Amino acid sequence: MSEAPPANNGGLRVYLRTQLGRVVWEFSVMLIITAYFLLFGLTPLTGGDRLGLVGADEPRYAQIAREMLAQHSTVCHEAHAKVWPHSFKSKDLHASYECFVGGTITPILYGKPWLEKPALYYWRAMGFFKEFGISDWSARLPSASATALLVILAFLHLRRFRPGGHLDAALIMISCVAIVAFARGASTDMQLAAPFSIGMLGWYAWYETGKKYWLFDLYFFVAAATLAKGPVAPFMAIAIILLFLGLRREWSALRRTIWIPGIILYFLMVLPWFIAVQRRNPQFFHEFIIGHNLERYTSDLYRHHQPFYYYVVVLIIGLMPWTALAMRALWDGFQISIAEWKVRSQPRRYLGHIRPGDAFPEFLVLWALFPIIFFSFSGSKLPGYILPSIPPLAILTGDYLFRTRRSGMPNWLLYTHAAMSGLITFVILLCPQYMRYARIVPSPFALAKAAVFGVLATALVIFVVRKRGVIQIRIITLVPLICLMFFLLVMNGHLLDTNYSARPLARQIAQAAPNTPVVATLDVRRDMVYGLAFYRNQEVLSYTTDGIPAGAHVLVIPTHEVPQLQQLLQGRLYQPLFLDETKGLSVYQVYPRI
Repeated sequence: MSEAPPANNGGLRVYLRTQLGRVVWEFSVMLIITAYFLLFGLTPLTGGDRLGLVGADEPRYAQIAREMLAQHSTVCHEAHAKVWPHSFKSKDLHASYECFVGGTITPILYGKPWLEKPALYYWRAMGFFKEFGISDWSARLPSASATALLVILAFLHLRRFRPGGHLDAALIMISCVAIVAFARGASTDMQLAAPFSIGMLGWYAWYETGKKYWLFDLYFFVAAATLAKGPVAPFMAIAIILLFLGLRREWSALRRTIWIPGIILYFLMVLPWFIAVQRRNPQFFHEFIIGHNLERYTSDLYRHHQPFYYYVVVLIIGLMPWTALAMRALWDGFQISIAEWKVRSQPRRYLGHIRPGDAFPEFLVLWALFPIIFFSFSGSKLPGYILPSIPPLAILTGDYLFRTRRSGMPNWLLYTHAAMSGLITFVILLCPQYMRYARIVPSPFALAKAAVFGVLATALVIFVVRKRGVIQIRIITLVPLICLMFFLLVMNGHLLDTNYSARPLARQIAQAAPNTPVVATLDVRRDMVYGLAFYRNQEVLSYTTDGIPAGAHVLVIPTHEVPQLQQLLQGRLYQPLFLDETKGLSVYQVYPRI
């Protein structure tokens, strides 16, 4: 029977000092903090959906999932079947199969195949849409749930194999800027990073224990990552494992990694969809493998060129406010790795041990650095490409903090980390000023107020850590972050929505022109175009590529281009509906051509 905590406070303190009490306490803290950073302000049950879909990818991926679900529902209705067969008769089994594959093979956007990405995100979004309804917040649940699984399994893995820094690592992982941002995005990036990271932890568990069942994690989760973004997942896994075992000269471990049941599992998960989508869409191989993998890496075909040092900047921002600690932990892990390499070169090394020393820091360093270095040579660069580097850096940081509890943290590192907490406080407090007035230089009062709170956040971290020790750094760093999320989503969520999402614009159009279904644009940013398409559930036309519709339609145009309308719509009646000053857009009702 499990041990129940006593009712009185004194008994509770005693209980929390027991092994079971610590486990329950740490797991509860991890779950509560994880739930806050993933769900607060995201769903109606946790503070409301404060921010509509933003960027081009979020509304586009959400729309693809919606259209796939609609096609799936149509096929199932026509077959009079559900995924689970009514009986085991051949007719019912065939109908259920048709229902199962209907709408789940080819991603479609506006009724046409969209083959840029595999289907994992779309499948998961379809499931959430069916369960909770089609909305922007349910479109983000695949990323949030994948992140939750990553943090929970990483916590349990570290507690099993590297106890001590497991809670720190989990809290750092869930609260750094990159994880919070991508965990709340309707995109494929977290669908790759989360299962990939779980698979890498599973492989190292096998390497350390020799127990084959841990290899299941590697093959299963890397297969899931392949279904999220394609061959980049197995490529990175193989490359990191090869580098690690090559540097340690443990080639026999590479041979033992090749596990036939795991290989069968991987191909059973991956090949059915890839074969099916290729059979239905012969252009898939060229468009996805050649275009969106090889050409995306070797060229700037998709216009995402960035300088070579781009990912250094992304990493610094993505790890905030833990950047200073993470960089120190990475350097510490690198030093440990160098020391291990030197020891392995000696003829007598660690007598009585199967392996020379602890290889985990070396594995984490290689895992963290490989995506950063590899994608730095890419012709196309986007922030999400190095998301798989964040979990190993969080683990290194948690382990480093645990090891410094007794010796204490150097003053320079504490002050730098505290300054990072103050800096992120300062920047986020100024965001509403920028969103409201579109000025890079804020008003003196706003600048002073943000500076005061930034200094207070810095001082708070320094004071608590110096007074209570390094063990408190995890909690005291989270305090400003928790407050900042409340500030952004609750107090200023409407500004985020108004400035960066097409949701308010779509609502205004629906109110101003309820009987005009067609919407067209001219020179409008593609994030607004895809956003309008999702919120109106229809393709938005373009004057440039589709021509000017002959029938009645709503036109969205940048305000500074309004003088062109007299020439563009020569001989047609049109009238202004409203002006969206925040986005610099004007909306017109255009009447049919006479």
